[in-house]
Amino acid sequence: MSEKNRQRFGLLGRDIDYSFSRSYFTEKFQHEKLLHCSYENFDLPHLDNFNEILNTPHLRGMNVTIPYKQEVMPFLDDLDEVSKVIGAVNTIVFQPGGKTKGYNTDYIGFKDSIVPLLHENITNALILGTGGASKAVIYALQKLGVRTQYVSRKNAANTIVYHEVTAATMNTHKLIVNCTPLGTFPNIDEKPELDYSMLTAKHVLFDLIYNPAETAFMKAGASHGATVSNGQRMLIGQAEASWKLWNP
Repeated sequence: MSEKNRQRFGLLGRDIDYSFSRSYFTEKFQHEKLLHCSYENFDLPHLDNFNEILNTPHLRGMNVTIPYKQEVMPFLDDLDEVSKVIGAVNTIVFQPGGKTKGYNTDYIGFKDSIVPLLHENITNALILGTGGASKAVIYALQKLGVRTQYVSRKNAANTIVYHEVTAATMNTHKLIVNCTPLGTFPNIDEKPELDYSMLTAKHVLFDLIYNPAETAFMKAGASHGATVSNGQRMLIGQAEASWKLWNP
């Protein structure tokens, strides 16, 4: 492989040894015989050293994960209009001349994943968690005509706390999306503090977590007849959308 043709990609985040992206793109490059491409983790305890990463030779693009989807935005030279509206970035493109531009492909992955699960009773959704991924979820649902309500452990504007989720709330919000890290391996017994007994067969529970494949949140939903899904398909969708941005 010519060093001149080398293309490097990576994932920016904190404590990301578990990374879906690194394994996904490494397998993709091997399968498609893209021997000039490589993917690595940029695991930073904080963003103070982010500018040093910008000088990495042959770096063409990055994905961004927890907790930097919002924090990284001021470090970038430009943002596309969708990421500005969402208020979070999960994809960075390194343009000719070294300029950086932020995009959001999370909403694409989520939208393509949730559409097959929607039914006529889903007009409202509860969004658990208020981080960067939740903003992409809300953007996608608004585009699909589904109204959204934030739920968090802390009081905030346009947000209710978990104990305020009543039977009436659950009845009118047939879609519940877990955007928190609760239940991620190795803490697989954790789940958001909802009264799952109020769920019905008309509910859909979507968990952005993919490891484990069936989270405690999903198990609790399925035990009451709800349709459940994890975030695997969403991750593949956002990854492929990122790849298209890096290779227009």
